[in-house]
Amino acid sequence: MNDRPSPSPHSGAASTPQPTATDAVAPPVTHYENFPVASLLCPPHLRQPIAAIYGFARTADDIADEGDAPAAARLADLAAYRTDLHAIAQGGAPSARWASVFLPLQGVLRSHQLPVQLLEDLLSAFAQDVEKTRDGEGYADRAELLDYCRRSANPVGRLLLHLYGVHDNEALHQSDAICTALQLINFWQDLSVDIPRSRHYLPRADCMAHGASQAELLALQSNRENARLIADCAHWARATMRSGAPLVHRLPGRAGWELRLVVQGGLRILDKVDALQGGSLHTRPKLRGWDWCVMLGRALVM
Repeated sequence: MNDRPSPSPHSGAASTPQPTATDAVAPPVTHYENFPVASLLCPPHLRQPIAAIYGFARTADDIADEGDAPAAARLADLAAYRTDLHAIAQGGAPSARWASVFLPLQGVLRSHQLPVQLLEDLLSAFAQDVEKTRDGEGYADRAELLDYCRRSANPVGRLLLHLYGVHDNEALHQSDAICTALQLINFWQDLSVDIPRSRHYLPRADCMAHGASQAELLALQSNRENARLIADCAHWARATMRSGAPLVHRLPGRAGWELRLVVQGGLRILDKVDALQGGSLHTRPKLRGWDWCVMLGRALVM
């Protein structure tokens, strides 16, 4: 069934049909990730919903992160983005600016009754990122950083479980552990990129515990204290990931296999962080072709 309006018979030329939430398609995933997103392993009927959620989160993250816009402009854009989210959640139309994001998402909100608060939580975390970067402020301790992860990462896993029809508390907690671990892994992977941009995620309490100098960290200097700090943070992320990994056995069919690769992708990055022995302060580890073979082999024996 075609929901596009027909051109008026009195117009001199046919107007350009406008996409609707019914027929809007989320763009393909092209951004580098440490894990598959809406891949061939994903159940076919969920690829578009997952791509729509990913597109929403990725675009908001790029508003907060990419380019050279000042903080005030980023926060204004995120506020406008939130306004569009509210509009589609109430059955209205989004602005033209992000229609390619919000029209596919609106279709998923309607068809799957997604919890909108989880999407709101993501935007809250992205706005916090902008504010902390603007102020050159980091995180006092692990509890504060985990609260950020609760909003920046965990909602994605909970949205996916909602699509899969999995709602029990154990699964939700395991999903939170996996998503928090992925966020932490991304922090320790991106130290060489984030620190020069005034984005600080190494908790101050951990820095003090390992005798790591803030000045040397900001200068991206590798030394024994900084290496111990990063190794300990990587160990924290690995333990968190392992606590959530049993979830792979709870998801049916292809979804469970895709999650296995998500888990192994994160763990493989940690292998590389550990191998650098503090060198991730100046080198960003990435997955290469051979790594995916290693990840697949490990996924098969989980």
